[in-house]
Amino acid sequence: MAGIAFVGCDLLAAGDAQAQASGAVRRREVVVSGRRVKTVDVHAHCAVPEAMALMGLKVEPQTLIMGQDRIRAMDEQGIDVEALSINPYWYKAERDLARALIKIQNEKLAGLCASQPQRFVAFATVALQYPDLAAEQLEEGVKKLGLRGGSIGANVAGEELSDPKFHPFWAKAEQLGCLIFIHPQGGTAGFEQRLRGSGGLGNVIGNPLDTTIALSHLIFEGTLDRFPGLKICAAHGGGYLPSYAARSDAGCVTFPDRCPKPLKKRPTEYLRQLYYDSIVFTPEALRHLVAEVGSGQIVMGTDYPFPWMKTSVDHILNTPGLSDAERAAMLGETASRLLGIKA
Repeated sequence: MAGIAFVGCDLLAAGDAQAQASGAVRRREVVVSGRRVKTVDVHAHCAVPEAMALMGLKVEPQTLIMGQDRIRAMDEQGIDVEALSINPYWYKAERDLARALIKIQNEKLAGLCASQPQRFVAFATVALQYPDLAAEQLEEGVKKLGLRGGSIGANVAGEELSDPKFHPFWAKAEQLGCLIFIHPQGGTAGFEQRLRGSGGLGNVIGNPLDTTIALSHLIFEGTLDRFPGLKICAAHGGGYLPSYAARSDAGCVTFPDRCPKPLKKRPTEYLRQLYYDSIVFTPEALRHLVAEVGSGQIVMGTDYPFPWMKTSVDHILNTPGLSDAERAAMLGETASRLLGIKA
């Protein structure tokens, strides 16, 4: 597995076992109401240097490369399983290059997961700029390689995910019944100029805004009506959409001429069929997300190795007003069901 883990998968597994046996790393076990809960992180990034090299790119930061630090961080935070994803950087690649790149990535992801089946699962990467190819790659990733779904950007080189050109991909995702993880690409979402300057706004504001726009188009353009069986998980708590959802309902009432495509239900009702990670930072934000979308639609995320949320387990455990059943579901039970992770 040289290329995704410089130490090699066999050494990664052996090193983990040795560390556990020696007691050097104490793995935090999460307990809810006296019951051990398997925790699942649906939002964890990695990189495959071999694949990136095909586009002349290098891995940055280096912590995206899998190694012992990853296992150590998981153990310290109380993360039993990570669902690995790779943020798209290949949406402008030519078809043959994209095919080769995705083949390397998905095979490396599958190999890593096979070497550590108790700790890792992964989302297949797909060349969504070629929807027919992406559908093939998703099917191969899920059926042949054992990957648990697909990860995509919130836009494809500026094109909306709701564009009819992407229907073949959505149809395949619905047919497979697998989870699709949508991660934003704020730096390529078309509003870069206004987000320049101090504060890292391209990420801080741009990423959640990118997700908000993507989900809104999937609702209002009828994609979720056309493919009602889709299982979609949106990063960063769904962006800003759940925080101001009622305006989506009011918009078509206030300006009916601006909503030419009739929907089967109110816009806010679609929010309760989507899934969201828990990266919303405060107990009040998580409480509000639960109120808007339902606790059964929320799964835990860390955004590792980026240090946005180092206390994702405690974020869920310490948010007031949640039942023990709701906490257990968010910590891992819902994600285990969606990703086919055995108890």
